[in-house]
Amino acid sequence: MKRAGLCLAAVFAALFGITAAASAAEKTHVVWWDFLSGGDGVRMKALIAQFNAEHPNIEIDGTTLQWGTPFYTKVQTSAAVGQGPDIMTYHLSRLPLGVSTGTLRPYTDAELASVGLSAKDFFPSDWSAAHVDGKLYAIPLDIHSIILYYNKDLLAKEGLLGPDGLPKGLDGIANFDAALKKLTGKNGAEYGVSFASSDDDGATDWRIFYTLLNQMGGTFLQDDRVLPGDSEAKAVKATETIADWVKQGWAPKLTDYPASIALFTSGKAAMHINGVWEVPTMIDLAKSGKLGFHWGAVQIPVLFDHAATWADSHSFAIPNRRGNPVPPEKIKADLTVIAWIEHHAILWAGAGHIPAYRPVTDSPAFQKMQPNATYASLAKTAVFDPRSKIAGVASPIYDACNNFIQPAINGQIAASAAIAQLKDELEGDLQ
Repeated sequence: MKRAGLCLAAVFAALFGITAAASAAEKTHVVWWDFLSGGDGVRMKALIAQFNAEHPNIEIDGTTLQWGTPFYTKVQTSAAVGQGPDIMTYHLSRLPLGVSTGTLRPYTDAELASVGLSAKDFFPSDWSAAHVDGKLYAIPLDIHSIILYYNKDLLAKEGLLGPDGLPKGLDGIANFDAALKKLTGKNGAEYGVSFASSDDDGATDWRIFYTLLNQMGGTFLQDDRVLPGDSEAKAVKATETIADWVKQGWAPKLTDYPASIALFTSGKAAMHINGVWEVPTMIDLAKSGKLGFHWGAVQIPVLFDHAATWADSHSFAIPNRRGNPVPPEKIKADLTVIAWIEHHAILWAGAGHIPAYRPVTDSPAFQKMQPNATYASLAKTAVFDPRSKIAGVASPIYDACNNFIQPAINGQIAASAAIAQLKDELEGDLQ
């Protein structure tokens, strides 16, 4: 009996061993690339870890690469030789360039339906920006934009805060200018507003400029023409508006990024224009007692004709690996990953973002999230970068803004000259 028991045990052990080996072999490993650092990186790593814990048959093998041009260059060169990830994060503003170089693989309606996703689940502005020539090349995760951070205490002292804790009297350029004048040099503040900025990056210049241009109904690119028709005059006006804030002493000249934020967090600037990604910074400083004032954030006021705010989106894309396409089982796993993260995007919203997946944005949990829920309405009037290979993150447009609009804002050249030179350079890039 003892010998029979040992033999039976051996048989079961062998069977269980084979089963375990088969199970391990069936696990799909998804190679993932992203460019997410800081709070974004922390949150995405947490999402990946939770996904892996809940899905024994799929494992995300994540790698974080350098943001900006290095990331997109690596993606493009890797796809061209049949290498690279199974899935990657991608800015929607970069889609036109990615499609023009053959770097991206489109999604089909059937693939979306297989994981219960459809166009109605997303904001129209976001969903439209995810398409090129009628094809869906990315699935949006969020809408991130510039917003107006404000010091409630300073605004209240100047009668610019309503009983709901929101700014009042800021809509319309005349009212906004009057508010900046009223706030500057008062109650300890040196400036009415500061801008997130960098000496060698035209990102913030572009985002504020593009917001104002679109509020005036201007068009930046059309049929390979930069600022066609009266859009050039509107571009000059947008640039002059920002430059005048600096000239009047209501805003500082553009400087390095940490210093521009510090002007607001130290109370030296009553308001601050920056991306939603600094919301966690403000929350953490307030919780630690280091902020020293009550704060809030709202969408950029309507300074001209209608609401519009520059926006972009982190999204999920699949590379078009030449000669080595992502296999069907990996596509299926990719879609499972994407749908799961969309459903759990409330964690991602903690980085200041507006979830692109509307069931999350419409949820009670998000509606209680402040200040996100306050500025989330900007998703309805968000304006994404022009649909062009010269636009988007770390693009020629950003470089041109750094070279021409930033000096104009700082009073080094006239706005009209800056726009003329920007137009000339970018139309050359389009040839």
